[in-house]
Amino acid sequence: MDIIGEALQLLVVGMLTVFMILLIVIFLGKGLIALVNKFAPEEQVPQKKVAAMGSVATPVDAQTKSIIDAAVSQLTGGKGVVSKIQKI
Repeated sequence: MDIIGEALQLLVVGMLTVFMILLIVIFLGKGLIALVNKFAPEEQVPQKKVAAMGSVATPVDAQTKSIIDAAVSQLTGGKGVVSKIQKI
């Protein structure tokens, strides 16, 4: 019985050690996130300039629109509807 008691003691100590280390990692991670959010400036994403010709939408011909409609209908089981077609 002495060996089983020693094994259980080792099991409990090992599990508590892993649990405490995981708690330390979690709290240090949360602290690091809070520090970075507080002191690091937010990145400014430059906005893309739209060219004069790019601002005018070119119409899509009927064949392309019907192909897109058929593909969306097939993928969504007839529940999807194309409301706008825009080149990205």
